[in-house]
Amino acid sequence: MDRIKKQLKKGTLEIIILSLINRKEMYGYEIIQQLEKSSRGYYNLKEGSLYPVLYRLEDNGLIESYMFHEEGKRKVARKYYRITEEGINQINNYLIEWNDFVNITNKILKKEG
Repeated sequence: MDRIKKQLKKGTLEIIILSLINRKEMYGYEIIQQLEKSSRGYYNLKEGSLYPVLYRLEDNGLIESYMFHEEGKRKVARKYYRITEEGINQINNYLIEWNDFVNITNKILKKEG
């Protein structure tokens, strides 16, 4: 069962991370914290799992990054991510595909005989 759970998580990371960034511009560690909090610990990502997804989203033009230094806080600027117009269109497509996937899969799993 752990193998299935791992594959399901891996398959949903892109849509989940894009959705989080769609709600609010965030830096990497903030995404990890928000994901863990929102999922009540179900998604417990390490940086090594998050950053390849962020780089892929950025390479595909779905998000963009920028550096921001908050006065009076840290001495080093943080790299924030925000969704692009193309990313907003893609998240809407992903949500349609996700709903189809869930509905069809549930229908098959609940079908008897």
